[in-house]
Amino acid sequence: MPRKEIDELYQNNPYYIVPDGEVGQQAFAVIREAIRQEGMVAIGKVVFTSREHIIALEARGKGMMGMTLRYPYEVRKEDEYFDDIEDEKIPKDMLELATHIVASKAGHFEPERFEDQYEDALKELLKKKQSGERIEAPREREPSKVVNLMDALRRSVETVRAGGERRKSAPRDHRAPKKAGRSNARAKKAG
Repeated sequence: MPRKEIDELYQNNPYYIVPDGEVGQQAFAVIREAIRQEGMVAIGKVVFTSREHIIALEARGKGMMGMTLRYPYEVRKEDEYFDDIEDEKIPKDMLELATHIVASKAGHFEPERFEDQYEDALKELLKKKQSGERIEAPREREPSKVVNLMDALRRSVETVRAGGERRKSAPRDHRAPKKAGRSNARAKKAG
């Protein structure tokens, strides 16, 4: 089947697939190259921890990648969540400002710059505990203030313009923003 037919909501966990010994190497290479040449993925079944899973196999370098797929009952229907969202009339000037900000902040996918701040903080906490330092509970943050979206968009554009229209090569801090209190937005796991 074509790779693009698999909705990303069904994708679960990736695995590297390699041939098992010399005997299967030629068959592995033939299958890998056939699906690569046709731009397809092979669908099969695999058993992990006593449970059968559907897996999509695709060529990746000299090996293959297997992506386990969710069953339909494991994927929630989006309309169960999105139907309550009202159709907002979006002011043209607001959309233009937001589009300008998105364009000025555009970058490339660089996963090596991702930082797991939770794990880093946990390691630091463990180091302190091992060295006998006193550990204090973090202070509660002040709830965030409600801001006017249009004013925030304008300030963002002014900040971008003041710092040079579009910095392509300047390194940026890709750490996750600090949590700013509770909001009314809801996040639900898709799968």
